[in-house]
Amino acid sequence: MNLQAIYHLPKSNYCYAYDKDTIHIRLRGAKRDIKKVVLIYGDKYIWEESKKEVSMSFNCSDEKYDYFKASIIPINKRLTYYFMIEGEKESLYYTEMGFSEELKSEDIYKYGFNYPYINEIDVHKVPEWVKDAVFYQIFPERFYNGDKTNDPENVKLWGELPKRDSFFGGDIKGIIKKLDYLTELGVNAIYTTPIFESPSNHKYDTTNYKKIDPHFGDLETVKILVRLCHERGIKVIFDAVFNHSGYTFFAFQDVIKKGKDSPYYDWFHIKEWPITVEPLSYETFAFAKSMPKLNTANPKLKEYLLDVAKYWIEEANIDGWRLDVANEIDHHFWREFRQVVKKTRSDAYIVGEVWHNSLPWLMGDQFDAIMNYPFTNICIKYFAQENIDEKRFREGINRIIMSNTQQVNEVMLNLLDSHDTFRFLTKSKGDVNKLKLASAFQLTYTGTPCIYYGTEIGMEGEDDPDCRRCMEWDKDKWNMDLLSHYKTLIYIRNKYTPLRRGSFKWIEIKKDIISFVREYKDEQVYVLINHNNNKKNIKLNLDKKYCLDIIKGNSIQINDGIVNITILPYQYKIFLVKDYI
Repeated sequence: MNLQAIYHLPKSNYCYAYDKDTIHIRLRGAKRDIKKVVLIYGDKYIWEESKKEVSMSFNCSDEKYDYFKASIIPINKRLTYYFMIEGEKESLYYTEMGFSEELKSEDIYKYGFNYPYINEIDVHKVPEWVKDAVFYQIFPERFYNGDKTNDPENVKLWGELPKRDSFFGGDIKGIIKKLDYLTELGVNAIYTTPIFESPSNHKYDTTNYKKIDPHFGDLETVKILVRLCHERGIKVIFDAVFNHSGYTFFAFQDVIKKGKDSPYYDWFHIKEWPITVEPLSYETFAFAKSMPKLNTANPKLKEYLLDVAKYWIEEANIDGWRLDVANEIDHHFWREFRQVVKKTRSDAYIVGEVWHNSLPWLMGDQFDAIMNYPFTNICIKYFAQENIDEKRFREGINRIIMSNTQQVNEVMLNLLDSHDTFRFLTKSKGDVNKLKLASAFQLTYTGTPCIYYGTEIGMEGEDDPDCRRCMEWDKDKWNMDLLSHYKTLIYIRNKYTPLRRGSFKWIEIKKDIISFVREYKDEQVYVLINHNNNKKNIKLNLDKKYCLDIIKGNSIQINDGIVNITILPYQYKIFLVKDYI
């Protein structure tokens, strides 16, 4: 066996408490190398009488590795364990000390892997409502101008191509006036990019963290927005920019004037004073002179920012926070942030902007999820650009799944595009069929889908600022077929519980077909996606009595446990399977 590829680590995504009673165990090995894994486990204080064995099931494979899994309910909440791994020609025990052909019982206490105790307070509890959510991301300045009296100077004509400093007059009342549109679309959660006072159109350079930007509205307008959303069953999360402030932030302005005499000097990372922008005498976000980096280790600044997080939940009744540039802020801050936010609203959703592997933030003491850009990237490669085949796509998705715990995967914010990326339809060179297939996967896959405003009607755009065009409200310019597709898929996701809360498992039925099943209690939903120019005839093996074509609304005949399906090029099928009508 390839011993270098075998890996396990307690208190990580390879061994974690899923709930107050259950521990999930994973083991990694080289692809097609391990034939069998037996997990031997018990309470180390009463090992002989508590010892049990269970064969670990094969979970999935990525580009390099196979993964095995087991779910254990340990007695007394304590777990000591080791693995017996069988290869083609050898069997080895695997403990914290490595590999051995023999293992003495007295060695288990010293060398066994351990999950010492399931402390319920350590279990990562994610908000239940997020599992049922379909998010819609809004860039307020470009969504709709609902109040022309608060427009900035030199507002551009709605629909002109944006430049970096363009203003078009979108505001909070604009979102309120378009709530009927969001309800008809079927979404039940919105995430807005920042709305606090700032000189820019994007508002990521905050001037005042406790004041709504006057060009967007005021506190009362925001309260009305949140109240009206909640009346419609729509959750609302705001965008917090705590990595950096704006140049016009009161504390930074005080530092400019007073230098080290300012009580706010240590709120920032000042290299030297007086403050200069050429060269930069202070640290910033991405060398942007208008965004001085905040020193979140400073106790007074920390107190200020945590109060901001609490304030908006209490004052506006929001349902959570999206956290900008979350990976550049210290973990100590985020741990305290979670404590404050969850104490204020226990089911608040905390989602960080992290573009890479994010496990250090996702073990239950910081974020609930991240904006799942690894998901975005693999979907673009497969659906939009066709750079990889179906096998590599599955492997890439599996790698993402195995990078996180199950409860995190259940609430990951899965997006195809955002205000920081090319729009998907631009990446696919205008091919709407590719967007349909990608969104079919997004809206039936595990996790929480997030739709960027306008994607559902066929909007395009390259990198910032082009991806931040004005929302198109002329229905004659909408792709109505695409919009109908989105409405149908959102309706299906909202109606069928397996698509929101069910397990996820690939099924391999034919090359070039993406196929998987979501299962919840006694219901299964099968999803087949043909990202191919050829028609496919498929035999689907089922162990239930009833099969419904969800999109067409008609039942399908099951003959001897087999359903015969024809799936056309660039088409998807969704079936509900159960034992009763």
